[in-house]
Amino acid sequence: MPRVLALAALFAGLSAAIAGAADVTARRTLPSGTVLADTDLGIAEGEAAALRDGMIGLETRRVIYAGRPVNPADLGPPTLVRRNDVVTMRFLRSGLEIRAEGRALEAGGAGERIQVLNLESRQSVVARVTAPALVEIRR
Repeated sequence: MPRVLALAALFAGLSAAIAGAADVTARRTLPSGTVLADTDLGIAEGEAAALRDGMIGLETRRVIYAGRPVNPADLGPPTLVRRNDVVTMRFLRSGLEIRAEGRALEAGGAGERIQVLNLESRQSVVARVTAPALVEIRR
């Protein structure tokens, strides 16, 4: 019987999280790539305020229409590197640092791993975005 109660509590928590996400709505149509501000989001209940506060500063990954629920899965960290941007690649290993120019093959936010083309060697590498126009390779 305790196992059934634990499962019921788990499902109740999941439904509350889903309901909380539905309580956060877009006040205006938000194009893909919009960094969310407090004025962009509305809430239906007080419990969703914490969820809304966690969404502020994130970027929309798709268009969200006015009055529609904002799903956390449609948000991500703000894009620091866009596809085809020229970036500085930093290779770090045992205190050695080498810098080279590369071209981003995909977009990424802080901490995300993206494919970058080394412009000198024409080799593709995976690098972590650390700042605007800066990626890091650690081995």
